[in-house]
Amino acid sequence: MTAPIELYYWPTPNGWKISIALEEMGLPYRVHLVDIGKGEQFAPEFLKIAPNNRMPAIVDPEGPDGAPVSIFESGAILQYLARKTGQFYGASERDRIAVDQWLMWQMGGLGPMAGQAHHFLRYAPAMDPPNDLPYAKDRYRAEVARLYGVLDRQLAGNAFVAGDFLSIADFAIWPWASIWKGQEQTLEDKPHLARWLETVGARPGVQRGRAVAAERRSDLARDRQAQSVLFRKD
Repeated sequence: MTAPIELYYWPTPNGWKISIALEEMGLPYRVHLVDIGKGEQFAPEFLKIAPNNRMPAIVDPEGPDGAPVSIFESGAILQYLARKTGQFYGASERDRIAVDQWLMWQMGGLGPMAGQAHHFLRYAPAMDPPNDLPYAKDRYRAEVARLYGVLDRQLAGNAFVAGDFLSIADFAIWPWASIWKGQEQTLEDKPHLARWLETVGARPGVQRGRAVAAERRSDLARDRQAQSVLFRKD
């Protein structure tokens, strides 16, 4: 029997990437909640697994050569799981190149820009004292819109992000794109993105992954304690 993967997780878009992948791949896993609003990501035990004090992270007790391995950074985790299972990485080297391109696009572009959009559009104005910065709001809202335009054009000729096959690139991008309303975006001019969001979001594995600990997700715009932990200046 396959030993469960230990998933260190909180219900955020980055966390959903891995819970969705694990569900879609049919891998057994055990969830360890890392309450980022309480600062649990700074615990010494967690830092041994994720030295950058960010979740998600995993420990696979059956890693390479049968020895345990710990992995941090969601993109690296997705690549590892795809290699481990032989799933959702395409059938050829050209497929894998396409997957990696779009995975890196998410890691270096959409994730950081959408995260900044959420911060300046929703969280910063609600902080004490408020930080309502029109320039920052306009900048990140516009950049996310540009990125979604790139994605819509890619999806115009492809069923999924990297081609005609579902991949870990979809698992990486969908969690962030699914909360486009919070980034003050529109889908009216992005029909291919809208189609893809619905198609991927209808998958039972995606729905199960998205639902993991969903009841623990809080509203940072109202949670002063979480703000002090996540947005501290030191």
